[in-house]
Amino acid sequence: MTFPYESARQQLQTWQQDLDAKGARLEKVALEASRAQTRGADLSPADIAEIEKFARSKDAPNALKDLQRKVDSGELSWRDIASGRAVNDPEVQRAMQTSMPSLKRAYTAIKEGQDLDEIVAAGQQRTRRSHGGDDDMPSDFTEDAF
Repeated sequence: MTFPYESARQQLQTWQQDLDAKGARLEKVALEASRAQTRGADLSPADIAEIEKFARSKDAPNALKDLQRKVDSGELSWRDIASGRAVNDPEVQRAMQTSMPSLKRAYTAIKEGQDLDEIVAAGQQRTRRSHGGDDDMPSDFTEDAF
């Protein structure tokens, strides 16, 4: 003899088993994600020294100089910034917004298959021009200028 709600009970059991399986999968993925290391953990002492050297240079944007002051004061580290742990810091966000146009240009060039050394060289030339280089060259480009 079947009870009137037997099919509903069986459906609920099926759903519960499915939910349990998905929960176990979620726990596995969360454990794997917690073991993953972000790029910032890969910064070598030489990488950090290069970042700091540029951040202290006259060619560094003000937003990057501000970040270097925060690093010098101990509020942040370059590993915090590179790994994304400091992404909510207002000065980190400002530095990222300042560099976004350059990053978009570089990303587009990479996607188009341009040589990485040429992309880097073009970015360095652009930085020199924007800090008092060629006066007859425009100092700001829109994304469609490429």
